[in-house]
Amino acid sequence: MRVSKAVLWFALGAVLAWGTAASDEPVKIGVVDLEQAINATSEGKAAREELERKKKDAEGQLQPLIDSLKAMQQELESKKFVLSDEALQQKRLDYASKANELDSRGRELEGRLKVDTERIVGPLQKKLIGVVQQVGKEQGFTLILSRSASGLIYNREALDITDLVVQKFNKKG
Repeated sequence: MRVSKAVLWFALGAVLAWGTAASDEPVKIGVVDLEQAINATSEGKAAREELERKKKDAEGQLQPLIDSLKAMQQELESKKFVLSDEALQQKRLDYASKANELDSRGRELEGRLKVDTERIVGPLQKKLIGVVQQVGKEQGFTLILSRSASGLIYNREALDITDLVVQKFNKKG
């Protein structure tokens, strides 16, 4: 895996060197943090607030189940020496059933949140990538990398164009 990444970076460097050697233009590289840019835009802030509301709503739906499960556990602990084996077994089965219900409901709500995140943030990412491409063309960048891209370990702050992209995005808005 490491070798293939090294080969990929070497090939990318070779292509850049070859492509820019033919022209007299200097290589201009930029780095953008897409997640930070989304969070900094006005639309991104609204999306984050909507997702937070949905998350709190999901937590609110789970809380009664969590409280019920805790009460069942406390009852089971307090009565385990008093109940008959059959009654104790039934309480444990009821507890396991409620725990499965909580787990199932939690996964369902988590899936909904993922879908909502993609539905809300996905279009913003596409718009933002369009703005990054526009900035790249207008400013004469040879290459713009995403900070979250695998393989990018370090970059000088001077290469970061996130603020420029956010300004352009908000103006387009």
